[in-house]
Amino acid sequence: MAKLLVRLRVVEIGLGAALLALVLRAAQVQLLEGHKYAAAARSQRTERVVLEARRGTLFDRHGLGLALTQETYHVGVAPNELRDPPRDAAIIAHWLRLAPRDVDRALRRRYAWFAGPFTTLDVQQLRTMRGIHLEPVLRRFYPSAEFARAIIGRVGDDGRGGGGGGAGLERLLDSLLAGTPGAAVVLKDRAGREYESPARVIAEPVAGNDVVLTLDAELQEIAQRALDDAIDNMEAEGGDVVMLDPATGEILAVASRRADGSMRPSAFTETFEPGSLAKIFAAAALITFDRVRPGEHVSGEGGRYRLRDRVVTDEHPLPSLTLADAIRVSSNIALVKFSSRLRPDEQYGVLRAFGFGAPTGVEFPAESPGRLRPPREWSRPSSASLAIGYELAVTPIQLAAAYGAIGNNGVLLEPTLIREIRAPNGTVRYRHRPEPVRRVVTPQVAAKLRDLLRGVVAAGGTAEKAALANFQLAAKTGTARRVVGGRYAAGQYTASFAALFPADEPQLVVVMKIDNPQRGSYFAAQTAAPVTRRALRPAVAVRPRYRGDTARPDRAERDGASVARGSPHAARPWFQRRREGVGRHSPHLARRR
Repeated sequence: MAKLLVRLRVVEIGLGAALLALVLRAAQVQLLEGHKYAAAARSQRTERVVLEARRGTLFDRHGLGLALTQETYHVGVAPNELRDPPRDAAIIAHWLRLAPRDVDRALRRRYAWFAGPFTTLDVQQLRTMRGIHLEPVLRRFYPSAEFARAIIGRVGDDGRGGGGGGAGLERLLDSLLAGTPGAAVVLKDRAGREYESPARVIAEPVAGNDVVLTLDAELQEIAQRALDDAIDNMEAEGGDVVMLDPATGEILAVASRRADGSMRPSAFTETFEPGSLAKIFAAAALITFDRVRPGEHVSGEGGRYRLRDRVVTDEHPLPSLTLADAIRVSSNIALVKFSSRLRPDEQYGVLRAFGFGAPTGVEFPAESPGRLRPPREWSRPSSASLAIGYELAVTPIQLAAAYGAIGNNGVLLEPTLIREIRAPNGTVRYRHRPEPVRRVVTPQVAAKLRDLLRGVVAAGGTAEKAALANFQLAAKTGTARRVVGGRYAAGQYTASFAALFPADEPQLVVVMKIDNPQRGSYFAAQTAAPVTRRALRPAVAVRPRYRGDTARPDRAERDGASVARGSPHAARPWFQRRREGVGRHSPHLARRR
């Protein structure tokens, strides 16, 4: 009997221990590790998917889409859900432009998948069909592959700015354009396939901001064509063109190209010595500090003037020259003589005031500040060199802004590429207003400088070949030796030209630079000046409408429709085509089963 009681006690203890262990294990599973098992169960039955956000559009100043986000689709078909498989297969083949035989073969599988991508128009008739599952994919789209590519840039494979096109606006403005992705949860069966429903959107995607650039598509095309023709006809190594509104600082066109066809943003990032283009800034200092009397002449020295450490020569020597003559015929000798009356701090101060030696502040990554050494670092010939545009390195954008100050009555403005930033609902979040940097010269001095520049385009001036029939220009030619590997290269020159159009109340600044032209003359008077004239003739038809214009793309334009405003001087097919299938809608939830 005692043994039976002992055995019962052992059984009771064993059962108690087992029950205790079971309770403890249950507590561990439910209380301590419950979240882990719940997460595992959710992962087996659900999947979190990312909903892409529409990337904002880049528009030109008139609402023409330059970089768009196009919604395309992959198409999935569940054959067992089709109401009439033979008829539906024919419809699918017709609208997706697929071979009926390929569609029939695909529909024999449990789930058919057509990657495409297919446009909105392609899938429009399939949306209401039972068994059709559309998976939207957002794709960045550029209506013209080469249009302002160095400036706009490209997005990478990850859909973010900076890929493929280097440091362009797509990269700089990525945080504004990218938007915020959304998220959703979809249910799956035990085989891991997604159910069409139920599904739950956790967060709707938020589209990126749209950005209206200051670029004008027509002027940009004019600038690119003019530069392409110049490089090809002159067998040049490359070049740049900048067009800018002097009253607002808005950049209307920027074109850069190398002889091999490559494009890089050299107008912002690469410097050159401007040569005679800088003589007008020496004249600004002379007039500002009253170092030249009206009508005062200096000797032309027979075209050859010996300094202590160099010989200065003139291509168009005159017996004697006023300051106006010196600018008109681009006399090195006269400018060196006149500028010797300036103190180094005065000469440096005026060049610095015009913006040289510092970034302009334009919204572009890696802008070069150029080079302008302070007087303490000058050597004996530095003053003479700076007077004629040497020992000074500038970018085309800096030159355009500096000449813009002359056209803007002496006020230097910060150049800009951004005109407006708009929220996805169209609300304007930012609108550009002219940003004065400083007053460089008085309005009276600016007017005198424009008068000097008029003489360059008049009869006997170095740029008379750039004159227009019905409008007067104020301009300057520049021909400078090129620096290669830290030394002046024999026989290599940079031909450049800067123009204010029209001379009275300028509305447009044009800076043209051609690197090392090989065919024909290398002088700017025979290269950059006539090319600028050919570019200005069609630009005259475009420019008058700018003052006070506004960019207000309507819904169709925001969806990628082009603006029908073609110029007879610069008609381009892609400007007139309406791009289909470009949507601004948030992507739908991707579902497959």
